[in-house]
Amino acid sequence: MDRREFCRSAIAAGVAGSFPWLSGCEGGGGSAGRADTSIPAISLDGSEIELEAAAINELGESLTGSILLSDHSEYDTARMLWNGMHDKRPALIVRCLEAQDVSHAVTFARERELLVAVRGGGHSWPGKSSCDGGMMIDLSRMNHVRVDPDARRAHTQGGTLLGGLDTAAREHGLITTAGVVSHTGVGGFTLGGGFGRLNRKFGLTIDNLKSAEIVTVDGQIQRISAEEQPDLFWAIRGGGGNFGVVTEFEFQLHPFPLEVYSGNIVWPIEEARDVLDFYGEWYSGLSDDLYVGPAMMTMPEGQGVIVMEVVYAGDPGAGERELAPLLRVGQPIDSGVTVQDYMVMQTQEDALAHHGIRSYAKNGMVREITPAFIDAMIEAYQPDPRVALFSHTSGGAVGRVDELATAFPHRNAETMLVFASLWNDPADDEEAIATTRAWHRHLEPFTGGYYTNIEYEIDDTAEGNYGPAYQRLAQVKAQYDPTNFFRLNSNVTPAG
Repeated sequence: MDRREFCRSAIAAGVAGSFPWLSGCEGGGGSAGRADTSIPAISLDGSEIELEAAAINELGESLTGSILLSDHSEYDTARMLWNGMHDKRPALIVRCLEAQDVSHAVTFARERELLVAVRGGGHSWPGKSSCDGGMMIDLSRMNHVRVDPDARRAHTQGGTLLGGLDTAAREHGLITTAGVVSHTGVGGFTLGGGFGRLNRKFGLTIDNLKSAEIVTVDGQIQRISAEEQPDLFWAIRGGGGNFGVVTEFEFQLHPFPLEVYSGNIVWPIEEARDVLDFYGEWYSGLSDDLYVGPAMMTMPEGQGVIVMEVVYAGDPGAGERELAPLLRVGQPIDSGVTVQDYMVMQTQEDALAHHGIRSYAKNGMVREITPAFIDAMIEAYQPDPRVALFSHTSGGAVGRVDELATAFPHRNAETMLVFASLWNDPADDEEAIATTRAWHRHLEPFTGGYYTNIEYEIDDTAEGNYGPAYQRLAQVKAQYDPTNFFRLNSNVTPAG
């Protein structure tokens, strides 16, 4: 008896409530939505089409997971994304539990030229992980992490969150580069490059990716690596979701203590000149172990501050000595750097960036921190509690990878700027977005290109952003997705 047949049996139904792992047995129309009539949908070119009820139900029967239609009790919860700015209504949601489910969904959509979005963690800032009238391929329940401590590898499914990866690796005294909000999805984060607090030490997340399982547009499930289909493996490391649906990632892990020298240093905004002038002279000599970069924001009570977020990935004593000159600058309001659980830093922004928050972001890569750039940072500061400027320090191991070794095009950037606004009231939409854009415009002359995981308005700009990598990306796109089926991303046009 195979797993799907077992899950349909009366015995499975009787004990499913007692054994959580049986909650994955969703196929065969049990909890899946069934269509009684055809349903309207949107094609790849934006035209209206009809999806036949029989075909939808046949797809549902083929899945280990389930289909959610708009009348399903879980539809509204499943379609919601992290960013509350987006309220999209897919024609159907395919909630996948294994790679074969993804294959069936891709085949169904390709045969009907149906618009498709892929949801991992749902953190796509511009809302590309859902769509109106198309199919959402939902990987959120594919979230298992398996760690091989001897090989120092982690195998994560495509719907895993970064916190799940961090937690599983740390149980074995290991780590890899992950992002700064733990409820972000591993999938989209990795495919865009993967900036994190350990990138100076261990490189970007893509630099730690050893292989991947991907479902391509033909529905094939393929294992790719530097040895197997190297062009496709090259392209997914920075080229985003242009080439298929990644259902599993294999990451290199590194020995790492549970507690590290880390925390935040906070000064009043009036001391920004002293802090940034010092930082501009100091940062270029930092060791790979030290991750530190400035942020500028306004506290809820109205006080402007400049903040340095610190993580030292080495001996705490050495970290104290290397950080000491910065701690002597000005009069910090708070010097909260201490030896503490690494997850304190990895989760400190989770509540601020909670699910449902309304958010808008602009960003840019900065090649060099010059005096003119620092002048512009100070002049551009916007005293608004809804808006902040963050920087994600690069350099170190990131810059020692050849510019064209992966599809990520910004190896020579010293830092990445993120102009992010967060608010709850829809009445604030227009003003918060305008303020964010104004701050970005002031510093845009110092940037070159953007980080595809963050940039909100990415349409029609991918070619310039990818620079010398774009031609190869377009050729790989033409080979693996010649009709541009996977288009809800920082899109690469197939070479023609």
